[in-house]
Amino acid sequence: MKKFIFITPEGNTTAPNGDEVENMQVIGIVEEVTNDNEALKKLLLENEWIFDTQFNIAEFICYEIR
Repeated sequence: MKKFIFITPEGNTTAPNGDEVENMQVIGIVEEVTNDNEALKKLLLENEWIFDTQFNIAEFICYEIR
């Protein structure tokens, strides 16, 4: 089985000095799937907040990790 990480260029964060910073954000890590399509389905099923926060799923970047 494989493990995948999903990141997105959407959103920003606050730096320790209070400035807003654009960055990549980790959306989630999915384990025990066979491919990236199955990983995306599992990610979305297990994390309803992704829809609630209106992230654009088409912007997600997926990498297989070990």
